[in-house]
Amino acid sequence: MTATPLSHTGMAARVAQDIPDGSYVNLGIGMPTLVGDVVSAGKEIVFHSENGILGMGPAPAAGEEDWELINAGKAPVTLVPGGSYFHHTDSFMMMRGGHIDVTVLGAFQVSAQGDLANWATDDAHLPPAVGGAMDLAVGAKRVLVLMMHTTPDGRPKLLPECTYPLTAAQVVDRIYTELAVIDVTPSGFLVREMVAGLTREELERRTAAPLAYAEEVAVLAPTGR
Repeated sequence: MTATPLSHTGMAARVAQDIPDGSYVNLGIGMPTLVGDVVSAGKEIVFHSENGILGMGPAPAAGEEDWELINAGKAPVTLVPGGSYFHHTDSFMMMRGGHIDVTVLGAFQVSAQGDLANWATDDAHLPPAVGGAMDLAVGAKRVLVLMMHTTPDGRPKLLPECTYPLTAAQVVDRIYTELAVIDVTPSGFLVREMVAGLTREELERRTAAPLAYAEEVAVLAPTGR
């Protein structure tokens, strides 16, 4: 493949472009936490963490960590002016009550129907971990998935049907990978953007489910088209 995939930071920046100003946004564990570090200047997004933070800021500079202020993945974070922290129960009430506009989650698999599998695999070295993903997947108004297009050994993660246990069924709205931006539609996966130099044949080789393409497929770039 001659195309240059986006970096993790580039992928997160592309997600941040699609989050409307003024949104309340939950960031899942792992790569999704990078989104909080790359929001463009002038855009106000209120970030939520399921362990009880509203107004979560970017990661602190090295040496300035406060280990009493961490996100759901136990990584140190900052608090923006006006931010707050509160009981875990209150946080889940926000999630289950439909008060989160957008959640950005990682995934092991996504099906063409928008089914999400992100809490258990067949790898005994990765113990199952549900966390708040099920609550977020059904409670957030919009579910965005940020993930690598394939597993480290090259197996597709976009499938006709998930083979891992589901987190939630038919909840994913849009998928962002290092190669493409793909919507989940009633007819299946619809490719909206692809990195420069990537052919449709190569993208399809890395995807197990059928792909349809927008009338105009834009070039995927982290800071604009």
